[in-house]
Amino acid sequence: MQARSALFDLYGDHLRPRGGRAPVAALVKLLSPLGIAPPAVRTAVSRMVRQGWLDPLRLASGPGYSITPKAARRLDEAAARIYRTGRVSWDGRFDLLVLQAPTTRRERQRLAANLSYLGYGTLDEQTWVATRPGEDVDLLLTEAGVRYERFNAAHHAGTAGAMGVVRRAWDLAEIGQAYERFVAEQRPLLSGVTVRSGDEEAYAARFRLVHAWRTFLFRDPQLPPALLPERWPGTAAASFFDRHAARLRPAADRYVEQCLDAANRTARQKGR
Repeated sequence: MQARSALFDLYGDHLRPRGGRAPVAALVKLLSPLGIAPPAVRTAVSRMVRQGWLDPLRLASGPGYSITPKAARRLDEAAARIYRTGRVSWDGRFDLLVLQAPTTRRERQRLAANLSYLGYGTLDEQTWVATRPGEDVDLLLTEAGVRYERFNAAHHAGTAGAMGVVRRAWDLAEIGQAYERFVAEQRPLLSGVTVRSGDEEAYAARFRLVHAWRTFLFRDPQLPPALLPERWPGTAAASFFDRHAARLRPAADRYVEQCLDAANRTARQKGR
């Protein structure tokens, strides 16, 4: 697990509801159970500051970092998709992008990852499609310096034609298999975490569960039910995730509070 990715998970799942800020000491302590060393945490934090995701600030407990408005929007949008608090609907129309692809491979890969995150699939190198408009897609393409045209389109053949577009834009069989692997890999890891487990163990198990689930934000466009195959594996995987995320939440929250309180106590002691 990379430190930068873990920090996004930490801020999104635990610190955003607590004001979106934390001292460096707490960040280090909270990522330690994931096997992430303090130097890696500090390096990732510095990188996120340069990229506009975090702002440094001085807290009563010492140096800390707060999420920026840009990060808050991204984390809130991610949380809505992770916990599916929004309703997935479809009006029968696609959001269609025709763009001039960046010249370098690295830029193309970065653009592809960002568009995939926003729910777009590719019909070819220049044409991307989504079943719902990406809220930040215009800003994303403008900041990347990509020239593009954007259309709202419906398939003349209705749902049958739309399903053909979906099959071209996304490999649903591969995504379905990824959901099945997710459940198969997580089940044995979670079965050993019971009510008798310590808060730190439950926190770490839940963190890894959410981290693994979060990868589907870049894979699964969360298509409306009308465009999904029957017995879609993502449905069973979502139920599995919801059940265990809720089961481990109280212990994970206790551990987060313990770490934040410990950082505050240490700062008070140093100030005496």
